[in-house]
Parts: sequence; structure tokens; C-alpha cells
Amino acid sequence: MTTAPAPHTGPFTHPALFYRGEDDYLGSVVPFITEGLARDEPVAVAVPAPRLAALRAALGPAAERVRWLDMTRVGRNPGRIIPGVLRAFADPHRGRRVRLVGEPIWPLRSAAEYPACAQHEALINYSFAGRDVAILCPYDVRGLSGQALRDSEMTHPVLIDGGVERASDHYAPEHVVRAYNRPLPPPPAHATPVDLSSPRPAARLRALATEHARELGFPPDRVDEVRLVVTELAANSVLHGGGTGTAWLWADRTHLFCQASDRGHITDPLAGRRPAAPEQPRGRGLLLVNHLADLVRTHTTPEGTTTRVRFAHR
Repeated sequence: MTTAPAPHTGPFTHPALFYRGEDDYLGSVVPFITEGLARDEPVAVAVPAPRLAALRAALGPAAERVRWLDMTRVGRNPGRIIPGVLRAFADPHRGRRVRLVGEPIWPLRSAAEYPACAQHEALINYSFAGRDVAILCPYDVRGLSGQALRDSEMTHPVLIDGGVERASDHYAPEHVVRAYNRPLPPPPAHATPVDLSSPRPAARLRALATEHARELGFPPDRVDEVRLVVTELAANSVLHGGGTGTAWLWADRTHLFCQASDRGHITDPLAGRRPAAPEQPRGRGLLLVNHLADLVRTHTTPEGTTTRVRFAHR
């Protein structure tokens, strides 16, 4: 954690809410929202769609004053949530207290997605340190694994359970970031390799990605997004990975994958998670990758970095 600020400083609050059933959920989340509205604070709610409907119904006419986002869509890639959801809402309201509900971990999240989710929850503390922002994160005690609940105690400085609020005795977000910085499985035997030190590797990757995406029936705009992402992965490896490395392209019945490995080392845990300023000419590559891919997983060490992206038909 070499370049991120100290977590949980200033007025920023980031409690985990443990709930058991819809009544428990509404009984805690609705007061959090209505308190913010009563104080004229901007409020956004990004949770899975079924929870959105229940919250809107419980709030009645006051729901019109809240920004509603389906987390299964806007947060499909956990690496997109900080720049594309949380900061996209909070940053235009600098100078005012901002309140958000974010539920990035729900029972149907896959095992492949979970490590990125846990890292995301840890990195919220670094992204918003010192900001006048409150982010409430609900956790379904009945539906989530014991590991997810244990991790939540390390990624949230405050815990709310049964209406009782307490400080977490296990708060250690830097540990979670490190613990889920895990080696990725090797590409399958049928994956096509591309030498990133060869002439025009990005063009080769784009051609392969286009072929796979069209075979999967991706619409033209989605094909364009895939091409952009594989181009950025190749460019990032060439610029920051020592000029050498290998990328792989492959697909299964429903997903397209690209993986790039090089000799670079990502030392900034928030790389690709900071919104780019309009005047910023560079440093947008990983941000673009996070915005467009359905899942981004990274393993980085001083010896090298591997990044894997996944795209689904949608």
C-alpha cells in the first residue's frame, strides 16, 4: 500500500450492516436514507434490484429524492464501483455531506468475483479517506459465506448488527488487499498466446478478440468495447511491463477472456479506480478496462503482474 492515503480518516464513515431478512434490512437502511434526506444530503442507493424495489416502496414519495442504481448492473465488475458508482455520485457534491448505500456482495456473486469484491470493500477506505461521505454496506447474514462476513469485519471500521453499532476489532483493510492479491489460474490449453514484444501485438489481440466476440454473438457495440480493452491491456504491458510479456485470448460458451502477463509491478492499490480529470492526458487505460469489462482480476508482485478480464454477452 505504497501510495494510498491512510484509511478511515476525517469525517468519512463506512459501516457494515449485518441483516437477516427483508424486515431487518428495511428497518436499518430506510432510517439511514431518511436521515440523510432530512439533512438535505445527496443520497444514492446501489443495491441488487430486488432490494431497490423494496426500499422504494418503503420510502414512498421520498424515493423521488434518491438516486437508484442496480448494483448487479453498475457493479458487475467490482473494480468499476469506486470510480463509476461511488465517486461518480459523490464527487459532484464536494462541499456537502454525501450519503450512499452500496451492496457489492450478495449471495449470487460467483467465487471468481468474490476476491475482487473483498478488495473493493477494503479500498473504499483509502479512496474516501478524509471525505465527508457516509457509505453503508449491507451484508446478508443468512445468504453469505462465513468468509465474506469475516472479511467484512476487516474492511469496515464500524459494524451494525441488530441495531447495535460497534467498532470492529478486526479492522485491517490492507490485510484484505494483500490476502486477495492471489495468483490467477493459468489460461486453458486452447487459449491463443500473443507475444507482446512482437510487432503490432495490439492489432493481433484485436483481431483475435473480434473473432471470438462475434462467434459468441456479441452485438457490435460490445465487440468495440472488447477491442478497446484488449488494446489497453497490450499497451499497458508494453509501456509499464518492461516491453515484454504474453497475452492470451480464449472463450467458453458464454464468456470471452483476455489475460496479460508482464514484468511490471502495480504499487498503487487504487490504480484504475480513480476518476480521470478532463485535463488528464494519460493514466486512463486501467480505468477504461474497469469500466468496460465484466470482471477484472489482477495479481501483482515485484516480479510481475497478471491481469485477467472477462466479458459476458449482454
